[in-house]
Amino acid sequence: MYAISNIDAAKYEKMTTAMGSIFGSEKFKIDVNIPTQLKRGKEVAINPMEFLKSELNEIININELDRSVSIEDNQRGVTIRILDDILFVSGAADLSIRAKEVLSLVASIIKKIPNDIRVEGHTDNVQIHTAQFPSNWHLSISRALNTAYYLIETENIDPDKVSVVGYAEYNPIDDNSTPEGRAKNRRVDIIVIKNTE
Repeated sequence: MYAISNIDAAKYEKMTTAMGSIFGSEKFKIDVNIPTQLKRGKEVAINPMEFLKSELNEIININELDRSVSIEDNQRGVTIRILDDILFVSGAADLSIRAKEVLSLVASIIKKIPNDIRVEGHTDNVQIHTAQFPSNWHLSISRALNTAYYLIETENIDPDKVSVVGYAEYNPIDDNSTPEGRAKNRRVDIIVIKNTE
């Protein structure tokens, strides 16, 4: 399993200051307006999803999260895939301190655009049966719910935009027959839904 140190606040501060100078302020402010850029002398809006991917990839690279956090562009929108080793203790659904640091960074970007957000919990196929979690269904939905609740309550993501789903082991992205595959399947996906209008 890959573990990261605490988020490098100095690096993130440097990044936000640099971004602020690009977008016209000392600090990169959080708002729902997509920045604009000059193109052939005219101010045009940056594509929200391209903006989202660019900013998230910057956060991943600066904080060396590339082995635990990834970005996938698909038909539904942009999926922010976070492996469970960075979010939870094994067999638990409470967010770790590291998880909250990472989710705060992610929230600082996704709150800038108005798209709906879907939080999905996934497990591997190793069955859990405890008093708190009688099945993988219970574990996956609890992890998704705690992730969504943190984004709403602490990071002020609009609850009207958020939905929560638990898939248990039934939507794997890798082979559950290997430890490496199971590690990839234990994850929370935060999907920023693509507008269809």
